[in-house]
Amino acid sequence: MPRLSEVIAALDTLWPPERAEGWDAVGTVCGEPDQEITRVLFGVDPVREIVDEAVKLGANLLVTHHPLYLRGTTTVAADTFKGRVVHTLIKNDIALHVAHTNADRADPGVSDALAGALDLRVVRPLVPDPTDPEGRRGLGRVCELDHPLTVRELAARAAARLPATAQGIRVAGDPEAVVRTVAVSGGSGDSLFDDVRAAGVDAFLTADLRHHPASEARAHSPLALLDAAHWATEWPWCELAAAQLDEISDRKGWGLRVHVSKTVTDPWTAHAASTETPNAMGAPN
Repeated sequence: MPRLSEVIAALDTLWPPERAEGWDAVGTVCGEPDQEITRVLFGVDPVREIVDEAVKLGANLLVTHHPLYLRGTTTVAADTFKGRVVHTLIKNDIALHVAHTNADRADPGVSDALAGALDLRVVRPLVPDPTDPEGRRGLGRVCELDHPLTVRELAARAAARLPATAQGIRVAGDPEAVVRTVAVSGGSGDSLFDDVRAAGVDAFLTADLRHHPASEARAHSPLALLDAAHWATEWPWCELAAAQLDEISDRKGWGLRVHVSKTVTDPWTAHAASTETPNAMGAPN
């Protein structure tokens, strides 16, 4: 069986840590380099539910998209929820490795997995990585639909294909407008509006769209906006990443057992729809 250091070296070829944003915190959080690895679990969030799942599964390595400590810390005391995660991991000999913005920029990466889940054909990166001479790496993806859909139909496809969450899919724009080209970005995407407009697409599917950036984007152009749950737009990457590690394991003869957590760690748990059609009654007095 491979050692942790060997598995991490393989993961670093997929998502080189030097390609992460400067503010990011990627790489190995805990784990003994010489520890043998037999079972790996992939998940979006390094939260208690996922760590408990790794313990129950008997995993030696947990790989998550989101960092545990993004802004640093001065304590891993077990009376804090992140400290308890660290204690649980170490007590159960489970290593934790993070691939965040380095996985966003990868080829294939987080947005490729999102596009694949929606049956979109990737044309190019939305924000190309200037260090990639082939022009395949970068943030987001510009995609084409297999056939034109209305905004309403595209939203329904996203709701059906992405993992179910309380939020579902919010839409800004004419529901009957025709969509042929789509930009997608897994995770928070409203910092990319200038790039989306420059791409000339009909719609933009991402997550965490805020009021003012979305309102301004709609004022600039007829661009349709589809806002999904952050977790749901990034979960497809877990399946892609697990398949990539499976392929490496087979090629190297490691025999790893690789799993993807299906535990929903989106923080929102319920949704109450408005009882009136939007704009039908106006704001309450």
